Amino acid sequence: MRRLFLCMILVSWYTLLKAQYEGMEYYQEQDPAVKVKLEQWQDLKFGFFVHWGPYSQKGYCESWTICTEDVDWIQRDTIISYDEYYRNYVNLKKTFNPVKFNPEYWADLAKEAGMKYFVFTTKHHDGFCMWDTKETDYKITSSECPYHTAPNPDILKELFGAFQKRDFMIGAYFSKPDWNSPYYWSDRWQHGDRNVNYKIKNHPWMWEKFCDFTYNQIKELMTGYGKVDIIWLDGGWVAPENRDQDIKMDRIVEMARGYQPGLIVVDRWIGGKYENYRTPEQKIPEKPWDYPWETCMTMANQWSYLPGDKYKSTRELVHYLVDIVSKGGNFLLNVGVDGNGEIPPEGIKIMKEMGVWMKVNGEAIYETRPIAPYKEAKICYTKHKNNGKVYAIYLNDENEVNPPSQIMLYSISPARGAKISLLGYKGNLSYKRVGNGVLVTLPPSFVKNPACEHAWTLCISGMNEKE
Repeated sequence: MRRLFLCMILVSWYTLLKAQYEGMEYYQEQDPAVKVKLEQWQDLKFGFFVHWGPYSQKGYCESWTICTEDVDWIQRDTIISYDEYYRNYVNLKKTFNPVKFNPEYWADLAKEAGMKYFVFTTKHHDGFCMWDTKETDYKITSSECPYHTAPNPDILKELFGAFQKRDFMIGAYFSKPDWNSPYYWSDRWQHGDRNVNYKIKNHPWMWEKFCDFTYNQIKELMTGYGKVDIIWLDGGWVAPENRDQDIKMDRIVEMARGYQPGLIVVDRWIGGKYENYRTPEQKIPEKPWDYPWETCMTMANQWSYLPGDKYKSTRELVHYLVDIVSKGGNFLLNVGVDGNGEIPPEGIKIMKEMGVWMKVNGEAIYETRPIAPYKEAKICYTKHKNNGKVYAIYLNDENEVNPPSQIMLYSISPARGAKISLLGYKGNLSYKRVGNGVLVTLPPSFVKNPACEHAWTLCISGMNEKE
């Protein structure tokens, strides 16, 4: 019964994942600079995602507790009225003082983890800005926010600067809806669901104000924070097809790419020419997709910081990374930072442990592309895009501490004279053909004392690829 229940969950997840993009034809980008940037991004494979804001002080589900929608994952204090709760939430900026924020440490830790690009929540749906915007006072540098007296209060500038120094590709997460803007959630009417709370056709001037507000904020991000490679737009319900919520993406993208040539635009869940890559959330496709994509996933259960949240094991996350990369995707792994500005100890531990694995096996991840059969049984395959080396990554069982003495590869085999090696071990391995496959013998010393945990990688130089 338990196995049946788990299977039903997996089927439901995959059905939902397919439904997310049902009927959305992928638009092949024509801008040469964007195509080059997309190829570079696909080489990086592993990214660092951070959700952080005033909500982190309370362990709230980022922004969503001020949305009136009645779903089980939006939990707020129901003892007080919604209006009082909303006021209290907005006033969190008056106590937000993350004095332990250390951008250099974040960047060093991400580099140690083997991550190659960084995406940060510049503004979530609640509208609080983690940069010194000139469009609103609901921001980290506001005189009402105690952190404004810090030596360098523009958090975004400090973060992007730290990661740029370490050659990370930089992504700016930006929420299209803004629940603090009077031109999106007007005080004239009650807050409704996640959408604009007035009829745009009846109040077009208000929507024009909101479009200009959005344009100006994105312009700030494109002009004041060095090189930006990705604009990661969340809030897919803000779209022309939904209540006429047209924020004039043509105008925004033309401006943004004028300042940041080759900028990758990710207008999530919208499809069309401004969704340069797709972003399944907390899910991994069953099969490879024939366009660029990225699974964004949390280390814990919640995107933002929650005291006592349950974290995934490093083994799980290594296996997810390998599975995603074998299907041609990127893995954007998120941590929720606490109200003091610190990455939780559990997150630090995971990142350091993933770094140990990546140090041994990174060549099987970076600059690779999928190769059939992608995944079979406990083995995932990748192929380096330049030198043609094929990697067979063996995923261990939960209690499998040591690799097996032999690994059978069923669907691909080395060409005559090819060499097979083991990442983390010097020297070539012996192998023999068995039926249509090849049986590889691992050295006893490595089996007894492997160079890493969780997964072990064979490298095959010279392949016969079976159709």
